[in-house]
Amino acid sequence: MSESAALVGRPVVLRGLRRGSALLFCPLLELPIQDSTKRPPRVNRQIRISPVRVIGADGAQLGIIETDQALRMAEDLGLDLVEVAPMARPPVVRIMDFGKFKFEQAKQARLAKKKQHVIHLKEVKYRPGIDEHDFSTKTRHARRFLEEGNKVKVTLMFRGRQIAHPELGKAVVDRVGVELADIAKVESDAKMEGKSMTMILAPK
Repeated sequence: MSESAALVGRPVVLRGLRRGSALLFCPLLELPIQDSTKRPPRVNRQIRISPVRVIGADGAQLGIIETDQALRMAEDLGLDLVEVAPMARPPVVRIMDFGKFKFEQAKQARLAKKKQHVIHLKEVKYRPGIDEHDFSTKTRHARRFLEEGNKVKVTLMFRGRQIAHPELGKAVVDRVGVELADIAKVESDAKMEGKSMTMILAPK
């Protein structure tokens, strides 16, 4: 059995990788590829080490081949030879459409950035004895914050002698929790902080 046939279907063992070297897993290649923020991968004639371990365009292991021969194989298919594991011995290369690969990587990066959401802590302030209209308005704001994926800090502020009746403030805070129970969970129960009572709500 030839070496090429024996390697088909077997995982590639990458030897000689420097500890701490930056590697990025690339689903398209199914192999680590050197982080492009450090150095772009070598392509075609930029690959000077010979021989190299070659992976075909279909993912098949083609064995250890002289670099010039691997380049001819890629050119015959109208594709590129891309170094995907430069620190392996011998280096691992793959036959692929490098332009298409770069386009897909850029597209994935744009999608990931678009989906990225930073969670903020939004504060909504209430007072004991708050009237119904203000309560509804503030609670509606809190609901919008939660729907946007943010956490909400419900703050009940006491004035003067109101601090002597924390149960009145607790009733307002608890009501907020009940009103938003369909989309929020209590992350931090109501507690006194100086002259205010706070509760943290998080999206479900």
